[in-house]
Amino acid sequence: MAAVFLVTLYEYSPTFYISVISLCFVVTAAMVLGWFGFDVPVILRSTDETESNLPTPEKKMVQVTNPFALELGSGPSSVSEGVAVRPRCLEPCVLSCFWGCGVNALQGALQSHQNGPRLSIPRLFEEALQFQYHHCQTFQVDGDDTEERHTQMPAELGVQDFGLLPRERYPLVVVLTLAEPDAREAYNIVSSVTVIHVPDKSYGLSTRTLFQYLLTTQGNMYELKPLFMSGEGAGPSTGALDPNQRAPPQATPQATAAPIDGEPSPAAVDDNDEDDVDEEEEEEWCEGKGRDCVVCQNGAINRVLLPCRHACVCDVCVSRFQHCPICRAFVMESFALSQEPAATQTH
Repeated sequence: MAAVFLVTLYEYSPTFYISVISLCFVVTAAMVLGWFGFDVPVILRSTDETESNLPTPEKKMVQVTNPFALELGSGPSSVSEGVAVRPRCLEPCVLSCFWGCGVNALQGALQSHQNGPRLSIPRLFEEALQFQYHHCQTFQVDGDDTEERHTQMPAELGVQDFGLLPRERYPLVVVLTLAEPDAREAYNIVSSVTVIHVPDKSYGLSTRTLFQYLLTTQGNMYELKPLFMSGEGAGPSTGALDPNQRAPPQATPQATAAPIDGEPSPAAVDDNDEDDVDEEEEEEWCEGKGRDCVVCQNGAINRVLLPCRHACVCDVCVSRFQHCPICRAFVMESFALSQEPAATQTH
């Protein structure tokens, strides 16, 4: 019967026949690939996609306290007029601003942190950079001090821009280190390194953070990356956060990361100190805690999906999907925002 239908269809219109056969082949191939876990375009996915046969692997994470946070200040900024930054730290610290820091010098300094002395004080950082920067300006910051600091390169240096891409120097590198020896022994994270773009004649893009790294006492380096969470329904948190468990307080938007060869990546370290790590700012944590799972609309959001880093599902729903409900990216693994036992939920 099917053969007779195909022959009749071919006699009616060979072009239409080829189109129908091609469409059937594409749909069948997409279904087979989706069944075996391969990622396929959204338009070819089944709308009945529900539970996954394979549970999402869980990434083991360890919570650490980050004593450093840095925000870009208000007001105009440029290479000639300077930049305002606002440090927010748990302990007294030293804010060091390196203008025109060499790109290779910075990468070399970060790599030397793994094999040489830990870059826990400004002097060691300057030596690791081999003094390859135009100007260095330092500020003393108290633990409860949130005032903006304005840093500017001296006009007599005559530097107006840093050239076209690829550049040999970063416009501004801001380093935060703990000021007191006792504090350096108390924290696992010894310094924070922030690379900032500053508008100049060659590139007028607004001031922004390009990279942010954390350096640990073990010689590890982690690059901070953001978590993505919906802003809808944001409200005050119903639960309290222990400041000794998470940090920084009111920090810049940072979160998860994966190590890069020879480069840093962020706080909250996994058991092997080599894989993905995570850290959420206190404000983002508190807001996210009160949001509901995008799937069941019942349980609290407690899972971050990797590698897309969307925080959108609860502990129960995370095992039901192979693809992120937000961006449809394939989920390789996930980790929990809180290690507290999940509450009983009705789905």
